[in-house]
Amino acid sequence: MVEFDSGSGEPAPRKRADARRNEKTLLDAAAAVFVAQGVGAPVRDIAARAGVGVGTIYRHFPTRADLIVAVYRHQVEACAEAGPTLLANSSTSYAALAGWINLFVDFLVTKHGLAEALQSDDAAFETLHAYFLDRLVPVCAQLLDAAATAGEIRSDVEAYELLRGVGNLCIGADDNPRYDARRMVGLLTAGLRLG
Repeated sequence: MVEFDSGSGEPAPRKRADARRNEKTLLDAAAAVFVAQGVGAPVRDIAARAGVGVGTIYRHFPTRADLIVAVYRHQVEACAEAGPTLLANSSTSYAALAGWINLFVDFLVTKHGLAEALQSDDAAFETLHAYFLDRLVPVCAQLLDAAATAGEIRSDVEAYELLRGVGNLCIGADDNPRYDARRMVGLLTAGLRLG
Protein backbone atom coordinates (compact mmCIF):
# COMPACT_ATOMS: atom_id res chain seq x y z
CA MET A 1 0.00 0.00 0.00
CA VAL A 2 1.29 3.44 -0.91
CA GLU A 3 1.30 5.98 1.92
CA PHE A 4 -0.15 9.39 1.04
CA ASP A 5 0.29 12.76 2.65
CA SER A 6 -3.20 13.61 3.91
CA GLY A 7 -3.23 17.14 2.55
CA SER A 8 -1.50 16.98 -0.81
CA GLY A 9 -2.27 13.48 -2.06
CA GLU A 10 1.45 13.07 -2.79
CA PRO A 11 3.32 9.91 -1.81
CA ALA A 12 4.78 10.25 1.68
CA PRO A 13 7.94 8.63 3.01
CA ARG A 14 7.48 5.03 4.16
CA LYS A 15 6.81 4.72 7.90
CA ARG A 16 8.21 2.15 10.31
CA ALA A 17 5.98 -0.89 10.92
CA ASP A 18 5.19 0.16 14.51
CA ALA A 19 4.33 3.70 13.40
CA ARG A 20 1.98 2.27 10.73
CA ARG A 21 0.33 0.02 13.34
CA ASN A 22 -0.12 2.95 15.72
CA GLU A 23 -1.60 5.09 12.98
CA LYS A 24 -3.93 2.25 11.93
CA THR A 25 -5.11 1.95 15.55
CA LEU A 26 -5.84 5.69 15.63
CA LEU A 27 -7.64 5.59 12.28
CA ASP A 28 -9.73 2.56 13.26
CA ALA A 29 -10.67 4.26 16.55
CA ALA A 30 -11.55 7.51 14.76
CA ALA A 31 -13.64 5.63 12.19
CA ALA A 32 -15.59 3.85 14.94
CA VAL A 33 -16.22 7.11 16.80
CA PHE A 34 -17.23 8.86 13.56
CA VAL A 35 -19.75 6.07 12.87
CA ALA A 36 -21.26 6.46 16.32
CA GLN A 37 -21.10 10.24 16.70
CA GLY A 38 -20.31 11.79 13.32
CA VAL A 39 -17.17 13.57 12.15
CA GLY A 40 -17.68 16.33 14.70
CA ALA A 41 -17.05 13.92 17.60
CA PRO A 42 -14.71 15.18 20.33
CA VAL A 43 -11.07 14.23 19.80
CA ARG A 44 -10.93 13.07 23.44
CA ASP A 45 -13.47 10.33 22.56
CA ILE A 46 -11.24 9.14 19.72
CA ALA A 47 -8.17 9.22 21.98
CA ALA A 48 -9.99 7.24 24.68
CA ARG A 49 -11.09 4.59 22.18
CA ALA A 50 -7.54 4.31 20.81
CA GLY A 51 -6.06 4.20 24.32
CA VAL A 52 -3.83 7.23 23.74
CA GLY A 53 -3.67 10.84 24.87
CA VAL A 54 -5.25 13.66 22.89
CA GLY A 55 -1.75 14.99 22.14
CA THR A 56 -0.93 11.78 20.28
CA ILE A 57 -3.86 12.36 17.93
CA TYR A 58 -2.78 15.94 17.25
CA ARG A 59 0.81 14.84 16.70
CA HIS A 60 -0.35 12.52 13.91
CA PHE A 61 -3.21 14.72 12.65
CA PRO A 62 -2.75 18.43 13.45
CA THR A 63 -6.27 19.37 12.33
CA ARG A 64 -9.68 17.71 12.32
CA ALA A 65 -9.61 17.92 8.52
CA ASP A 66 -6.34 15.95 8.47
CA LEU A 67 -7.92 13.26 10.65
CA ILE A 68 -11.11 13.06 8.55
CA VAL A 69 -9.12 12.82 5.32
CA ALA A 70 -6.85 10.12 6.79
CA VAL A 71 -9.82 8.05 8.03
CA TYR A 72 -11.54 8.38 4.67
CA ARG A 73 -8.41 7.34 2.75
CA HIS A 74 -7.80 4.46 5.18
CA GLN A 75 -11.31 3.13 4.60
CA VAL A 76 -11.11 3.59 0.83
CA GLU A 77 -7.86 1.59 0.85
CA ALA A 78 -9.45 -1.18 2.93
CA CYS A 79 -12.37 -1.36 0.50
CA ALA A 80 -10.05 -1.37 -2.52
CA GLU A 81 -7.83 -4.09 -1.06
CA ALA A 82 -10.83 -6.28 -0.23
CA GLY A 83 -11.84 -6.69 -3.89
CA PRO A 84 -8.99 -8.92 -5.07
CA THR A 85 -9.06 -10.85 -1.79
CA LEU A 86 -12.78 -11.59 -2.16
CA LEU A 87 -12.28 -12.57 -5.79
CA ALA A 88 -9.54 -15.03 -4.82
CA ASN A 89 -11.42 -16.52 -1.86
CA SER A 90 -15.12 -16.53 -2.82
CA SER A 91 -16.98 -19.52 -4.24
CA THR A 92 -18.04 -17.56 -7.34
CA SER A 93 -17.18 -14.26 -8.96
CA TYR A 94 -20.74 -13.08 -8.29
CA ALA A 95 -20.32 -13.90 -4.58
CA ALA A 96 -17.12 -11.83 -4.57
CA LEU A 97 -18.93 -8.92 -6.26
CA ALA A 98 -21.90 -9.10 -3.88
CA GLY A 99 -19.58 -9.30 -0.86
CA TRP A 100 -17.60 -6.32 -2.06
CA ILE A 101 -20.75 -4.30 -2.73
CA ASN A 102 -21.79 -5.02 0.89
CA LEU A 103 -18.44 -3.64 2.10
CA PHE A 104 -18.97 -0.60 -0.12
CA VAL A 105 -22.43 -0.09 1.43
CA ASP A 106 -20.87 -0.26 4.90
CA PHE A 107 -18.37 2.36 3.81
CA LEU A 108 -21.09 4.68 2.49
CA VAL A 109 -23.70 4.42 5.23
CA THR A 110 -21.19 5.01 8.01
CA LYS A 111 -20.04 8.42 6.83
CA HIS A 112 -22.14 10.51 9.23
CA GLY A 113 -21.36 14.15 8.52
CA LEU A 114 -18.65 13.37 5.97
CA ALA A 115 -20.67 14.61 3.02
CA GLU A 116 -21.12 17.95 4.77
CA ALA A 117 -17.43 18.12 5.61
CA LEU A 118 -16.52 17.36 2.00
CA GLN A 119 -18.62 20.33 0.86
CA SER A 120 -16.70 22.73 3.10
CA ASP A 121 -14.05 25.12 1.84
CA ASP A 122 -11.24 23.16 3.49
CA ALA A 123 -8.56 22.47 0.88
CA ALA A 124 -7.76 19.11 2.51
CA PHE A 125 -11.01 17.69 1.09
CA GLU A 126 -10.54 18.80 -2.52
CA THR A 127 -8.89 15.66 -3.89
CA LEU A 128 -10.90 13.07 -1.96
CA HIS A 129 -13.59 12.44 -4.56
CA ALA A 130 -11.05 11.83 -7.33
CA TYR A 131 -9.06 9.59 -4.99
CA PHE A 132 -12.23 7.63 -4.16
CA LEU A 133 -13.00 7.09 -7.86
CA ASP A 134 -9.39 6.31 -8.83
CA ARG A 135 -9.17 3.57 -6.19
CA LEU A 136 -12.65 2.02 -6.22
CA VAL A 137 -13.85 2.14 -9.84
CA PRO A 138 -11.06 -0.18 -11.09
CA VAL A 139 -11.73 -2.68 -8.27
CA CYS A 140 -15.44 -2.72 -9.07
CA ALA A 141 -14.62 -3.10 -12.78
CA GLN A 142 -12.39 -6.09 -12.03
CA LEU A 143 -15.16 -7.77 -10.05
CA LEU A 144 -17.78 -7.01 -12.70
CA ASP A 145 -15.51 -8.33 -15.48
CA ALA A 146 -14.83 -11.56 -13.57
CA ALA A 147 -18.54 -12.19 -12.93
CA ALA A 148 -19.49 -11.32 -16.53
CA THR A 149 -16.73 -13.56 -17.93
CA ALA A 150 -18.01 -16.40 -15.73
CA GLY A 151 -21.47 -15.87 -17.24
CA GLU A 152 -22.96 -14.97 -13.85
CA ILE A 153 -24.06 -11.39 -14.56
CA ARG A 154 -24.97 -9.23 -17.49
CA SER A 155 -21.98 -7.75 -19.28
CA ASP A 156 -23.29 -4.25 -20.01
CA VAL A 157 -22.86 -2.73 -16.53
CA GLU A 158 -20.09 -0.19 -16.02
CA ALA A 159 -18.34 0.08 -12.67
CA TYR A 160 -18.92 3.82 -12.31
CA GLU A 161 -22.67 3.52 -12.92
CA LEU A 162 -22.98 0.63 -10.45
CA LEU A 163 -21.10 2.55 -7.75
CA ARG A 164 -23.20 5.62 -8.46
CA GLY A 165 -26.41 3.56 -8.22
CA VAL A 166 -25.32 2.00 -4.93
CA GLY A 167 -24.36 5.43 -3.62
CA ASN A 168 -27.73 6.89 -4.56
CA LEU A 169 -29.54 4.03 -2.81
CA CYS A 170 -27.51 4.65 0.35
CA ILE A 171 -28.45 8.34 0.57
CA GLY A 172 -31.80 7.66 2.21
CA ALA A 173 -30.27 5.71 5.10
CA ASP A 174 -29.73 8.80 7.29
CA ASP A 175 -33.14 10.38 6.77
CA ASN A 176 -35.51 7.49 7.41
CA PRO A 177 -35.07 4.78 10.05
CA ARG A 178 -37.42 2.51 8.07
CA TYR A 179 -35.26 2.78 4.94
CA ASP A 180 -33.01 -0.26 4.52
CA ALA A 181 -30.19 0.68 2.18
CA ARG A 182 -28.71 -2.81 2.30
CA ARG A 183 -32.00 -4.36 1.12
CA MET A 184 -32.30 -1.85 -1.72
CA VAL A 185 -28.71 -2.48 -2.82
CA GLY A 186 -29.33 -6.23 -2.56
CA LEU A 187 -32.19 -5.87 -5.03
CA LEU A 188 -29.93 -3.89 -7.37
CA THR A 189 -27.15 -6.48 -7.11
CA ALA A 190 -29.60 -9.37 -7.67
CA GLY A 191 -30.77 -7.58 -10.82
CA LEU A 192 -27.32 -7.98 -12.33
CA ARG A 193 -27.63 -11.77 -12.43
CA LEU A 194 -28.37 -13.71 -15.59
CA GLY A 195 -31.19 -16.21 -15.66
